[in-house]
Amino acid sequence: MSEEYVLQLQHIRKEYPGVVALKDVSLELKKGEILALIGENGAGKSTLIKTCSGAVIPTSGKIIVNGREYDSMTPQLAAENGIAIIYQEFNNVAELSAAENLFLGRPIRKGIIVDKAAMEREAEKAFAQLHIKINPKTLMKNLTVGYQQMVEIAKAIQQNAKVLIMDEPSAPLTSAEVESMFEVVERLRKDGISIIYISHRLEEIYRLSDRIVVLRDGEYIKTLITKESQVEELIHLMVGRELTESYPPRENCIDHKNVVLELKHVTGNGDEDISLKLHKGEILGLGGLVGAGRTELAQLIFGAAKKKSGQIFFNGKEINPKSPREAIDLGIALVPEDRKRHGAMLGISIKNNINMPIYERNSTLGVIHSKKEMEVAQRYKEDLAIKTPSLHQLVKNLSGGNQQKVILARWMAANSQLVIFDEPTRGIDVGAKYEIYKLMNELVEKEGKTILLISSEMEELMGMSDRIIVLAEGKMTGELEKGEFDQSTIMAFASAAEIKEV
Repeated sequence: MSEEYVLQLQHIRKEYPGVVALKDVSLELKKGEILALIGENGAGKSTLIKTCSGAVIPTSGKIIVNGREYDSMTPQLAAENGIAIIYQEFNNVAELSAAENLFLGRPIRKGIIVDKAAMEREAEKAFAQLHIKINPKTLMKNLTVGYQQMVEIAKAIQQNAKVLIMDEPSAPLTSAEVESMFEVVERLRKDGISIIYISHRLEEIYRLSDRIVVLRDGEYIKTLITKESQVEELIHLMVGRELTESYPPRENCIDHKNVVLELKHVTGNGDEDISLKLHKGEILGLGGLVGAGRTELAQLIFGAAKKKSGQIFFNGKEINPKSPREAIDLGIALVPEDRKRHGAMLGISIKNNINMPIYERNSTLGVIHSKKEMEVAQRYKEDLAIKTPSLHQLVKNLSGGNQQKVILARWMAANSQLVIFDEPTRGIDVGAKYEIYKLMNELVEKEGKTILLISSEMEELMGMSDRIIVLAEGKMTGELEKGEFDQSTIMAFASAAEIKEV
């Protein structure tokens, strides 16, 4: 047992009914080290880190913290040992201030009265220690996602965390916020904090980490020294197979005579004077920076927001969906950016999620045919290769990539003609991304669907789109055909502060 390590996980195994989530996984974390933990969705990363916090009790194995050995952790024991986890979904209260969130569950008191002024003074010190400027009195709901994350980090450090585990910390952040977060992480390392960093973005892994641990299908695969490893090697270790191409090939199947969706001078929900056409069999990319109005436009089309003016035509007929239900009935689907909050119903089964939009089709006089439901769910489980021991499994227990497939299965079952994908691969590993891309290609190639793709990943946007339209500040600033795709040109359009008449 080496004194060099602040945390050791030895031969961790976790079994659930019908599935083994972790099989004999071991890793070691040094003081002041950033250890990257990578693997495909479903590789066991989240389950493994939850054993460190007490959220998951391992079936067998040992957890060793600073030489002390435990069979399992509890949340209190993890805190006493200086272990803190910052999950993708922050543990904060929106209606409380930054200072109150910092001391959530352990307020400073003056007698029996909560001393808000003292908490604000201590919060100010904690934020200053991280070199971040946050007003302790500001309500959490009024902070950007990036600053909310900084409050979570400050909370962990303020509670004397020596081991900080960060689960996909950059996923919801803007590029500027990511840079600020990197600075804080590197500062923590210099202060002797040990960090386990989970991310699907390999460029972050190479920028921040000292060593990399790879998991695959719940098993430990290999530990690598970051500066001695290659991207191709990491991808091969993660997926267990060669990915020769980032984007699967697709035949041009666009029917230019068949306009599925047309917008004429549409204004509303923060967008202004948007005109565009989508053809049958086309993947139209929608580019732009965060806040450009891309998601807002998708909401207008899907009936989740109201347009002020302009016209929307679907299959040649003018439509004005006043709700998502109306849009769904017309044949329009939306795979939302936040699949946990707005996409999949996490608390119900895979079977029920897939059948949600077609209950009327699978029922007679209000009585649902369970056999039909199961047949539909089984078909799409196989077609989309959804990894699950049972269709009765709750969606919240699936990996991010498989949750995305369940949402896609729902809209395929509903026979939607237009599918809007809003950041379809955010938080999804490289292997699952490729599977999602193949499914998108099959939708347009084999089923004649039309896709509107919103993506902040430049390579994805250029790799999957037949045509790209760029928005900036709610306005269209550029349109590019496939042969014109160029990263600098797209960024120039995306950064346009003023729209000038040509």
